[in-house]
Amino acid sequence: MEMTNQINTTSKRPWYKSMPDPMVLIFGILVATYLLTFVVPSGAFERAVVDGRTTVIPESFALLADAPSVHVFDIFVAIPKGLISAAPYLFIVFIAGGLFHILQRSGALENAIGVAVNRVGVQNRNLIITIGTFIYGFFGVAVGFENNIALVPVAVLISAAVGYSSLVGTVMAVGGIGIGFALSPINPYTVGVAQGIAELPTFSGAGLRTALVLASLALLSLFICKKVTKMDFVEQDGNTGLQKDLSEYTMNRENKLTLIAFVAGLGVMLYGVFANGWYINEIAGLFLLMAIIIGVINKMNANEIVKEMMIGASGVTAGALVIGVAASIQVILDQAQIIDTIVNALSSLIQDMPIAISAIVASVVQGVINLFVPSGSGQAMVTMPILIPVADLVGMSRQLMITAFQVGDGLTNLIVPTSGGTLAMLALGRVSYEQWLKAILPFMLMVYALSWVALFIGQVIGY
Repeated sequence: MEMTNQINTTSKRPWYKSMPDPMVLIFGILVATYLLTFVVPSGAFERAVVDGRTTVIPESFALLADAPSVHVFDIFVAIPKGLISAAPYLFIVFIAGGLFHILQRSGALENAIGVAVNRVGVQNRNLIITIGTFIYGFFGVAVGFENNIALVPVAVLISAAVGYSSLVGTVMAVGGIGIGFALSPINPYTVGVAQGIAELPTFSGAGLRTALVLASLALLSLFICKKVTKMDFVEQDGNTGLQKDLSEYTMNRENKLTLIAFVAGLGVMLYGVFANGWYINEIAGLFLLMAIIIGVINKMNANEIVKEMMIGASGVTAGALVIGVAASIQVILDQAQIIDTIVNALSSLIQDMPIAISAIVASVVQGVINLFVPSGSGQAMVTMPILIPVADLVGMSRQLMITAFQVGDGLTNLIVPTSGGTLAMLALGRVSYEQWLKAILPFMLMVYALSWVALFIGQVIGY
């Protein structure tokens, strides 16, 4: 009888609790990628530098006579190479983890959120989650993706303050940022680069993209409030994750100075991103400076600041290492030189189809390519010189093709294991990759359906 009960219990376990560890899952993808090198021949497009950018020459694809070989041992060598190539992501996760541990020790962020939620009223928590989702979506639209990594723990605290788990906060932050970035009408990394290649005015056609991003954020807010808040997660004892009752939170002088330093640091980050082209390394350096300043404000000496930074960094080590292992997939693809072959084969799928259907298929193709070319601007440089002429041949507007590219490239960033920014955010939210997939996949089906309807409408109205 006891054996039967054990079997029944095991068979009733949710599927996500039987998923392998993220390291095992990604290593399995790495092995599958290695096996793919025996099936897909090596090939390359010719490239030319135009206006300082390296772009692909359409119809120049050719198989390589001397195909590079990839050995079994290269699977294991690819992992340290991946860790090295993903170093900027790893270090910003470690440093941001340290920064937010010092913020947590200061109590400033928790006190500020506790006071704010107490004034708004915890009974309005779904309204708080909805507003938070749109705010994070705005940051995704206006600031970018990886640039917002440091804001994820703030959402986790907001979620805790209204009685929800860290999963809710992470979906609010990562989902909001991801949707905003993916469908942004002013995304310089995807829309800007793609429109430059297509010889269209920069950020033209913003109307459909704006409507799509607002509708998608509204859908995400509804999904979080109706579904994610009811999902089983780590907190099962009713604990909000805060140290005190909401009515007990107050702000002292050090808390206010800490928040001023934190907000000022974010302001400097935004200025650096827009005015000076800052990216991961500069932002990580700024986070380190912010951690030191906040530590001094809270009367920590040098040794205490280092100790708290190490504690914070150690808490996100597992998530950071997952980023490096995932980067090894790209190492194998580059070594085997099969990325261009895959792009060439997939791009041929959208020809000889009805235009509206080919736009939808183009978004799917771009999503698959994103697994192999995770950089949005890099993917635009590789695929747009091929797909823009294809759009002209099949009678699709260039604007619609770019929107299809944006949907396929951007949305898949939320689920593919090669997206270093997403994995970095999950690490700071303390949500594992398999828990994230369990939460976000149902929403992904809905937002893809919404986006495909938008692409269909775009073709009908001559977008």
